[in-house]
Amino acid sequence: MVYDTAKLLAGELKNSVEYREFSAAKARAMENATTRSLIEEYNRLQILSQAAMISGDRGGESMQKLQKIGELLQFDRDASAYLLAEFRLKRMLGDVYKILAEAVEIDLGALES
Repeated sequence: MVYDTAKLLAGELKNSVEYREFSAAKARAMENATTRSLIEEYNRLQILSQAAMISGDRGGESMQKLQKIGELLQFDRDASAYLLAEFRLKRMLGDVYKILAEAVEIDLGALES
């Protein structure tokens, strides 16, 4: 029963405005090889920077590269639309996860920091 409901929720998520906008923006952004490479590097640097921050390191060089690539991507209309759509989709997924966690009384405090 729970898995059936999860599959229904997955279908709802896939039909959501947030997902449809994300999917369309991603397709547009990834058409350009340079933009695709910058987005991939941006995502890689985000993970490195987050890991550095968790370990107490400021991630100096990674953070600087991340910031520079982020600035470049802001000037690319398709890349900017993709990143914004991705943010909105992730926010929605986070909200859904939070609702589920609250239902089963799981503390997400460590993840929310």
